[in-house]
Amino acid sequence: MRQSGAGIKKNDGFLPLCREDMAARGWTRVDFVYVTGDAYVDHPSFGAAIITRLLEARGYKVGIISQPDWKDKESVTIYGEPRLGFLVSSGNMDSMVNHYSVSKKRRATDAYTPGGMMGKRPDYAAVVYGNLIRRTYKKTPVILGGIEASLRRMAHYDYWSDKLKRSILLDSGADLISYGMGERSIVEIAEALDAGLSVEDLTYIDGTVVKVKSLDAVYDATLLPTFEELKADKKNYARSFYCQYCNTDPFSGKRLAERYGEHLYVVQNPPAKPLTQTELDDVYGLPYMRAYHPSYEGLGGVPAIKEIKFSLTSNRGCFGGCSFCALTFHQGRIVQARSKESLLMEAEKCIADADFKGYIHDVGGPTANFHHPACEKQGTYGACPQKQCLYPKPCPRLKADHREYIDILRALRSLPKVKKVFIRSGIRFDYLLADKDKTFLRELCEHHISGQLRVAPEHVSDAVLDKMGKPRNDVYQKFVKAFEQTNGQTQTSGREQKGGRFHKEQFLVPYLMSSHPGSTLKEAVELAEYCRDLGYMPEQVQDFYPTPSTLSTCMYYTGLDPRTMTPVYVPKSPHEKAMQRALIQYQDPANYRLVKEALTKAGRTDLIGFGKECLIRPRQMAKERNQTRNTKKRTKDR
Repeated sequence: MRQSGAGIKKNDGFLPLCREDMAARGWTRVDFVYVTGDAYVDHPSFGAAIITRLLEARGYKVGIISQPDWKDKESVTIYGEPRLGFLVSSGNMDSMVNHYSVSKKRRATDAYTPGGMMGKRPDYAAVVYGNLIRRTYKKTPVILGGIEASLRRMAHYDYWSDKLKRSILLDSGADLISYGMGERSIVEIAEALDAGLSVEDLTYIDGTVVKVKSLDAVYDATLLPTFEELKADKKNYARSFYCQYCNTDPFSGKRLAERYGEHLYVVQNPPAKPLTQTELDDVYGLPYMRAYHPSYEGLGGVPAIKEIKFSLTSNRGCFGGCSFCALTFHQGRIVQARSKESLLMEAEKCIADADFKGYIHDVGGPTANFHHPACEKQGTYGACPQKQCLYPKPCPRLKADHREYIDILRALRSLPKVKKVFIRSGIRFDYLLADKDKTFLRELCEHHISGQLRVAPEHVSDAVLDKMGKPRNDVYQKFVKAFEQTNGQTQTSGREQKGGRFHKEQFLVPYLMSSHPGSTLKEAVELAEYCRDLGYMPEQVQDFYPTPSTLSTCMYYTGLDPRTMTPVYVPKSPHEKAMQRALIQYQDPANYRLVKEALTKAGRTDLIGFGKECLIRPRQMAKERNQTRNTKKRTKDR
């Protein structure tokens, strides 16, 4: 069965997307079939491109099945049975986040599908694809990877069904999971299968999750509560999750085992070791086409490439430790960075592209200004299991140094045909302040901002920031002051006063989050007052989204902070969440009723009035006006 629109010339450079492509290369069979919920985009910002190109470089033949029809089992048979196995990923996003907003409303478009069309992948895509393959190929190895599998690798709370779910390994019918950044584990899996080992025997590879009938051969596993115990008591889940959280480091992480029934265990092996700089450079130096497959051109292309085509990934991993972020579980806390030479080579490829207009859109990663591990010990001993590098304040061992990153940015700016190099992937402002040398802040303001710098204080209440794992509000205020001084402006109610270093009219655009665990209406009002004093109403507000495998999601589900096992207030009702969100956008007339109700419930009716400190003015609603008018009319008639 041929994928629609596929069929390319042998020298086109893309990997096979259909049987004709395979035949054009003179292949009669592929070693691996990679099934993905995304369109085929051969760019290193896509996990599928990295894994398939890496296997190709090791001599394996790989065919891609992009967005198969999950209602038709023939859609996964287009290459026949692969020699070694199927690799399955939902795509660059969890399929449920891709499909639904935090209010569980269906999204209208999918940026990872040709033409932005929604509906080309199923809900819980990795589970559906795994079972689709297993119904046809009973014994062929099936390996899950990508973020959906990585973050659902053990028992997990699923927000969309509001249930605790089993490990995705069991529900998908797959044999094992390659979790996290899978370059090391996927090569080791491929070599083991190629050497003739049975997939059931691959129980030992770092960075994988496997299922076994007994722990006889798993001699050193830490036992987590059983799935039945997790369902019976949310306290058990909070403890289990925190144990997993404290074992995400590749140097100190323990092997973990979770029992299902009497004779089935899901075993998580320790994370794979981070790549060295040379290894990371090699991964990004593979022969990517840096484009979507040409068969999508007539469908309008793949929208997701617009933001990343001329962006450079300079690092991976994050020691920021935000509670609502899954990076600790997926990429880990040890930062790995590419060399200047590697980034310059990729920049030259961008410049050579006919569509390049002189702008490098981003140079960064999860956090742009992290370009080396947080401290010297992490490269040998790993990150501290129960301590954070920046929270509640920077660790004394923290190495806050932007010199390498500055050197890279200067080199990129000096390339011919490069007009501007932007930083859009976000910076960590507390780390920036910890660097005594302020060169990076100066060059950031002078060269790398397109009028606005997006930063993520997330909230202003220290009580909420504590649950978020973010620095206290006074740290962000220090950064605001430093930013304004560097630009030569003072922001007062949205107006700028010139008189400083660069005389640039540049603005901070803060990301703010409503309804995070720990936020009552009191803290939501506090955030609204901050927006009032700033003279800023955000166009969009991020309501907390309980995605799998974050500390915040554990708080949301259990009502406990797993770090301390203390109770946490969790705003769950859609109406309260709507009130908290409306408070941040109190100036929007459409939010008036919600804001008034929220202020009344919070005991803050002092903010309803005509004074400068008030959020809204009292007004007579239409229904009330009609009642008053009718009362006056009846009185007059008498």
